[in-house]
Amino acid sequence: MNRRHFIAASGAAAAGTVFAADKEKGKEEAHIIPNGVPLTQEPLAFEYAALEPHIDAKTMEIHYSKHHVAYITNLTKALDEAKLKVANAVSLIQDIPSLPTSLQTVVRNNGGGHVNHTLFWRWMRPEGKGPKEPTGKFAEAIQSTFGGLDGLKKAMNEAAMKRFGSGWAWLVYNSDKKLVVTSTANQDNPMMKGIVPDAECGRPLFGVDVWEHAYYLKYQNKRQDYLTAWWSVVNWERAERNYALVTS
Repeated sequence: MNRRHFIAASGAAAAGTVFAADKEKGKEEAHIIPNGVPLTQEPLAFEYAALEPHIDAKTMEIHYSKHHVAYITNLTKALDEAKLKVANAVSLIQDIPSLPTSLQTVVRNNGGGHVNHTLFWRWMRPEGKGPKEPTGKFAEAIQSTFGGLDGLKKAMNEAAMKRFGSGWAWLVYNSDKKLVVTSTANQDNPMMKGIVPDAECGRPLFGVDVWEHAYYLKYQNKRQDYLTAWWSVVNWERAERNYALVTS
């Protein structure tokens, strides 16, 4: 099997269960493929203004329709030029060192950017539209690892605040079957084996974007204020389902 066929075929197995389709109040999000992230942009499950007052509508509009679209455009162009057919962007970012050298940087930056943003949109929902905190076995794991939700928030906020420049903070289920908080630079993702340190690799259950474009219009340089507000729109139902899937 050549590299092109391998990457296309591996999509179905690549971190698939983490990204299973969701239902919200009986509305099936059929645009979400069950085995990863498509090479196209998924429609948002909410309106730009739906996350107000925590994330403002203008930031959401620019973030989704400009920044995210640019990652997809750049990635698609590079893959077309390389004549590489890929069904699932997750399969691309999981094994970047195996790609042609000419593709590695563009996939790391733009493939990572596309995957990260697609997941970021899935991991948020309007305040009051779901549970306000984790429950069940997911809550138990958070309690055991971090001493409770407040401990998790503290760990993620600290990781996000210590991230110099642009990047992300993540809650990851790692290869040791433990929950860990990590942080990556730029558009790196915990699934990028060979890029992210082994101790920080794993399946992201959710994460927060700390690039300035995610918050600067409303919060300017007050990243901590943005992080505090962001916890109000975390999609705990989605995160809990992800945890159940990776631990099953």
